[in-house]
Amino acid sequence: MAKKTQPAVYRIIDLVGTSTVSWADAARNGVKAASKSLRDLRVAEVDKLDVKIENGKVAAYRTRVLVSFKYES
Repeated sequence: MAKKTQPAVYRIIDLVGTSTVSWADAARNGVKAASKSLRDLRVAEVDKLDVKIENGKVAAYRTRVLVSFKYES
């Protein structure tokens, strides 16, 4: 007899990670920071990429990610 399971529900939040190295590093930094206060992270989807410019040069990479985690009521 198959076990009956409850349907899973996930919450999605926006966050922006930053880095002076790359967009991938910025995304990694954002997810790392989120994992300190959120449990059961599932997926991070890159939504937007941009750079901060200072004196005509790229000063920082910014990656906006949508992070999903399992919702617990």
